[in-house]
Amino acid sequence: MGPVGSGKTEAIKSISDIEVINTDVRATDDVRKLKSHTTVSMDVGVLHLSGHDKLRLYGAPGQDRFDFMWDILLLQAKGVALLLNHASADPLAELDHYLQAIRERAPGNGLPMVIGITHIDEKPERPLSIYEDHLRQEKIVFYGVMPPVIEVDARLRSHVRSLLLVMVAQLEMAARFPKVIPRLAAR
Repeated sequence: MGPVGSGKTEAIKSISDIEVINTDVRATDDVRKLKSHTTVSMDVGVLHLSGHDKLRLYGAPGQDRFDFMWDILLLQAKGVALLLNHASADPLAELDHYLQAIRERAPGNGLPMVIGITHIDEKPERPLSIYEDHLRQEKIVFYGVMPPVIEVDARLRSHVRSLLLVMVAQLEMAARFPKVIPRLAAR
């Protein structure tokens, strides 16, 4: 998930082991100032893991007018990778907007989450620490912990892989130590 232009489609393209199925169409509204095409339903990719396991990847559209897809995708999600464009005018407002949307759609303890910050090279004077500081100040907790914040170039498979490894580590911890998560969330 994440706002338009945060790199969701590109991240899935860079990590998927299959040709990505996407629903990109020509942008006809204010989005066209940012990019020529935009996702209107979802992007779908697959990452093959060891054994015969696979990780199914779904990219949600970034525009609020397609938020009905957020409901559908979060209903079956095991975790959320939230991508934010570091160069946007107000990335902290976008962070809050998506955290609230996820909180409303995954009530209770929420889902494991990792936050990927993209386009850092476009705004190098803005410190990356603003995200962790904001999460800490607002006491943002999903699945018992403050979501990890990771610098990501969505074009690089290795970066997206690292982002997903952090997500998988959270899922693994929840599976191995299910009684720890409620205690952490109560803090």
